[in-house]
Amino acid sequence: MARVTWHGHATCTLETDQGTRIVIDPFFGDNPSFDGTVEDVEGADYILCSHGHFDHFADCIPLARRTGATVVSTFEIVSFCQKHGVENGHGMNIGGGHRFPFGYLKMTPAIHTGSVEGDEEGVFTTTPGGFLIELGGKSFYHSGDTALTRDMELLRGQVDLALLPIGDNFTMGPRDAARAVEMIRPKVVIPIHYSTWPVIEQDPEEFRGLVGDLARVEVLHPGESYDF
Repeated sequence: MARVTWHGHATCTLETDQGTRIVIDPFFGDNPSFDGTVEDVEGADYILCSHGHFDHFADCIPLARRTGATVVSTFEIVSFCQKHGVENGHGMNIGGGHRFPFGYLKMTPAIHTGSVEGDEEGVFTTTPGGFLIELGGKSFYHSGDTALTRDMELLRGQVDLALLPIGDNFTMGPRDAARAVEMIRPKVVIPIHYSTWPVIEQDPEEFRGLVGDLARVEVLHPGESYDF
């Protein structure tokens, strides 16, 4: 049984049946929902970055340096990390997939902007994405920061657990996220990327009501986990 632990905002740790730890969008030290710094993160075997904005990428490089984790992201973000001392990286692009030891991972489209935090030269701008992961008969989808897009219809029937943003302003809000659930039809959905700051303040219970019986909505508090 796999486990996902939400650390607040869009950051989570996915732990597989075999004990592989996959940290997604590492944002710890400046994350108001996380009590501690990146040094308090237990460990990581892989780090997935959906895009390069600070609230998804800020702690990627220090965590990868400390743990030796393999950074998986777009080719440009991985190249940026390797330029800054990260030894292990696997560059990908939207629509491409690769079989890792933990399972098959595919990068999915996301509609968002894509600068890379810390890129003073301005040469590493990249396309944001999400991640669809097959884990021993279970499937996990982290959409990354995205607007509602019809591409989500292509995921219908392929997702057991989905993590979708509901914060609005920078991403989908609750209504569009509920429409995404209607397109994807996951068994379970966990809302993320909300209430970190006042501009994305949302009530997850409103989202639950909008989803209705389309999927089971699991609302986690930062630090809580869900097994699937």
